[in-house]
Amino acid sequence: MSPWPYPRWIAHRGAGKLAPENTLAAFRLGAQHGYKMIECDVKLSADGVPFLLHDATLERTTDGQGTAGERPWIDLSRRDAGAWHSRQYAGETLPTLQAVARWCQANGVLLNIEIKPTPGTEAHTGGLVAREAARLWHGAPVPPLLTSFQVEALRAAQQAAPELPRGLLLDSLWHGWHSQAQALGCVALVCHHALWDSTLVAQARAAGWRMLSYTVNDAATADRLWALGTDGIITDRVDLFAPA
Repeated sequence: MSPWPYPRWIAHRGAGKLAPENTLAAFRLGAQHGYKMIECDVKLSADGVPFLLHDATLERTTDGQGTAGERPWIDLSRRDAGAWHSRQYAGETLPTLQAVARWCQANGVLLNIEIKPTPGTEAHTGGLVAREAARLWHGAPVPPLLTSFQVEALRAAQQAAPELPRGLLLDSLWHGWHSQAQALGCVALVCHHALWDSTLVAQARAAGWRMLSYTVNDAATADRLWALGTDGIITDRVDLFAPA
């Protein structure tokens, strides 16, 4: 396998559940707990601005309503993305990928970008996010890792910025996943932690893929994954696991 530049521990959506997910406040808290790599979700506004949000809709984590991808960035930028979590984060905004890139590079933090398209925009989102990531991290010593559950999004990312590393996210071992990961030129599989066993580890090693797991929040599961020889863990529990 080629050298792997990413750390073993990755903070989920910034700081898991300790701060409002996918905000710079969460990134800062994850970094304060010693995490050197953060996972986040990126989608597009209606006018093509890559920004951080997990859900297709705004209701759960902002004071907005409706499908986020149908709103222009000027509208999304005014949404409160912190008050839902706790009073101390009221007024926290949705960050753009550009703002996140600036923060990560200023603070020496690596990034796992999960491409999270609004349904129906998989190829458009994958291509645009990859091109923007390549521009923002141009010349950086370690590029972001692009991942997605959506094969179409990863294929578009591969075509738009083939130099950026890619990983296929899997919540089940669906028919054809192995050949798709090969065709996409993936460097990693990012699986729900329960999928990993000695058979899957052997398949990944034979293909030259690194092995990451989501979302691991207890020590027993983490110990099992390390014993299997996997390469990285995405966790909400930045307060429980010391990344060093």
